Amino acid sequence: MVDDQSDRSMETPEPSAPSDPSPQSTQSALSALPGLFAEEGRVRAFAAVALGAGSPAQVAEKAGLSSKDTAAALRRLREQGVVTYGDGGELVVAHNRFRDLARAGRPAVAAGTQGAGDGDRAAGMIVRTFVKDGRLVRLPARWTRKKVVLRHIAEQTFEPGVEYPERTVDEKLRPWCEDGDVDHVTLRRHLVDLDHLRRSGGTYWRPAESARAGIA
Repeated sequence: MVDDQSDRSMETPEPSAPSDPSPQSTQSALSALPGLFAEEGRVRAFAAVALGAGSPAQVAEKAGLSSKDTAAALRRLREQGVVTYGDGGELVVAHNRFRDLARAGRPAVAAGTQGAGDGDRAAGMIVRTFVKDGRLVRLPARWTRKKVVLRHIAEQTFEPGVEYPERTVDEKLRPWCEDGDVDHVTLRRHLVDLDHLRRSGGTYWRPAESARAGIA
């Protein structure tokens, strides 16, 4: 049981973490997050707040911590901005902070500054935007992004160097176009125009090295 004097000392509110931290502080907090939750007392205190404990005394009771350990755990959690005070003065989980940290953990792609790995990540992000569950939602308007999406479709659909009659090409492209804005004939024409497929008479094939587009 927590003594009354310790309860009163823990009830004094402290300033919460800034609601709109700078990118630098967000990156620092992201790096510190594993260490923050490496200590059992902080995990238990955080879990108690997440389950509705709104005061330090309630946290101590739910988490089974001493007054001293509770105060220390809550201080660190507030310093890192993952626990804060709500409008009514109660302790709450700072969900916005976790959203900021999640965004900070995503790879950033800046035009003209990527290395090869960054370019691959950027291409993957573009494909996931325009291709859902194996279907082409729509083609991007930007030329370089369109080429990335079409290259993905070509590589997933056709073996390099294998010749396909037009009927087979259409059959392979139709599933990509279900419930989308582009029909298989238009998709086939784009693949040829951007050199992801080549055509001679009624025969099509994918070049052994499909043209690799930059991201802009």
